Amino acid sequence: MTPFAPGSISVRLYPHTELPASRIVDELLAQGAVAHDHGFDGVMTSEHHGGLAGYAPNPLQLAGWLLEAMSGGWAAACPLLLTLRPVALVAEEVAWLAARFPERVGVGVAAGALAGDFEIMGVAQEDLAARFTSALDELAGILGGSRPGRLVEDPAVVRCRLHPVPVVSAAIGLTAARRAAGCGVGVVLDSLATTQRCRQVTDAYRQAGGAGPCILIRRAWLGDPPLDDLDRQVDVYRTYASPAARSHWSSDQLVTGSDAGPVADQLADAVRQAGADALNLRVHVPGVAPAAAREQIVRLGEEVLPRLRQRWPSPGATSCRA
Repeated sequence: MTPFAPGSISVRLYPHTELPASRIVDELLAQGAVAHDHGFDGVMTSEHHGGLAGYAPNPLQLAGWLLEAMSGGWAAACPLLLTLRPVALVAEEVAWLAARFPERVGVGVAAGALAGDFEIMGVAQEDLAARFTSALDELAGILGGSRPGRLVEDPAVVRCRLHPVPVVSAAIGLTAARRAAGCGVGVVLDSLATTQRCRQVTDAYRQAGGAGPCILIRRAWLGDPPLDDLDRQVDVYRTYASPAARSHWSSDQLVTGSDAGPVADQLADAVRQAGADALNLRVHVPGVAPAAAREQIVRLGEEVLPRLRQRWPSPGATSCRA
């Protein structure tokens, strides 16, 4: 299954930043291999800087390491903060990674919102929306193979003409959804938003002509979830999320239960209600031990995913692991 394909189910991997750096990498790679071996179609990595608990500054590099460690399946830096980097550099790095791992690379991008990320990188945070719109359009043109610009002679970019790299954009609101549609990329939805709000976003995307994937993000846990850890992480998100985004948050982003069947039912219902066609699951927050995260990846993969694929029929919904 190609990255973000309809019916694909991926898991988001986060660094256990309580560990030493070398062990953080080892654990991430082990979790990626476990995820693939237990039925997930792909994995995602995401970005923040300065040692923010649970995040890493190099999601694309991590995706490359994961692809080496996994015997199959796809990996995507999602989201990568596009406004912190030159677009051409991102495009070149993604294109060359895709040349190394054909049909296994995707990328998701966001404008960024945490002030510390911009301060650390020495990048201004003004006019983010306009800068991100321009950057997203340029990136989509390069990786889609239609508008390589000054990279027209780069061999990996040339390859994108016949083998475009899938691109998605973070879409919290309706404007972001329409922007993604206009740029010809898919959308990845706000992990904390209600399914009703997600449906408004996916409807706006489709009505604007968007034909790419709409990816729903939900936290999932079999058994007793680490609610205190989850609540602390949501409090962190509140420190930099916009009031408009927070107004659509709800506790229904956590899907939990003691039995796999009801969890699969809840996830299938959430996907339908949101109008999504791909799903990304999260199990890690700071405070969750590596062993517990691995156990959840295994249990969700073995117990929930087969039931979920039966309850959520869609094109490509059967796991296609290489």
